Amino acid sequence: MQKLDPSHKARLALLEATLKNVPFDGWSETSLKQAVKVTGLPEGADALYFPGGALEMIAFWNEQHDAYVRDAVTKFDLPNMRIRDKITQAVLLRFEAIGDHDEAARRAVARTALLDGLTLSPKILWAAADNIWRAIGDISTDFNFYTKRTTLSAVISTSLAAWLSDRDPNKDKAKAFLDARIENVMQFEKAKFQVKKRMGAMPDPVEILGKIRYGKKRRRSS
Repeated sequence: MQKLDPSHKARLALLEATLKNVPFDGWSETSLKQAVKVTGLPEGADALYFPGGALEMIAFWNEQHDAYVRDAVTKFDLPNMRIRDKITQAVLLRFEAIGDHDEAARRAVARTALLDGLTLSPKILWAAADNIWRAIGDISTDFNFYTKRTTLSAVISTSLAAWLSDRDPNKDKAKAFLDARIENVMQFEKAKFQVKKRMGAMPDPVEILGKIRYGKKRRRSS
């Protein structure tokens, strides 16, 4: 087991303490300062370890979720899994990493919707999608790299909303919602492949226009 450096250990301790207080005081300076008292860290530790305040802690919390996914996916039998199953299970792992802190997650979504947090939410979603694709072995570097992550970011965003609104401990409705979104993505990818295949079989429009403009080359007489 990797040994944590003191700074990272302190950040984790502050995060855990803050998560317990967020349902009461939200992601606020009050929650962070209360966490300092609970953990017994010196006064001002919140500013030292999270100079960006609550938004930086929200980002750090999501980084822990991504780390959880990376670790858990190593236990998958990836070579024998369908791509849709890999993605579905990885997304579920990320949601399950929230644990008993659904209210803190709901408040995090609300906090990042405020003016000073508007740029954070897209970064978190992109990082989550990128982390999942890399964890399941995606090595794309072309345009697909971006389309895969953009599409999965949207799936994570809408499915997280369903996850946090489903009060059932089993989250059956949220899981069904996620399955439906993944199915949409698979159908889109299938359609995109078919279009690409058909486009590849079509004649080159530049070549056609050239023939119309200049006509076919005449054979030289021997």
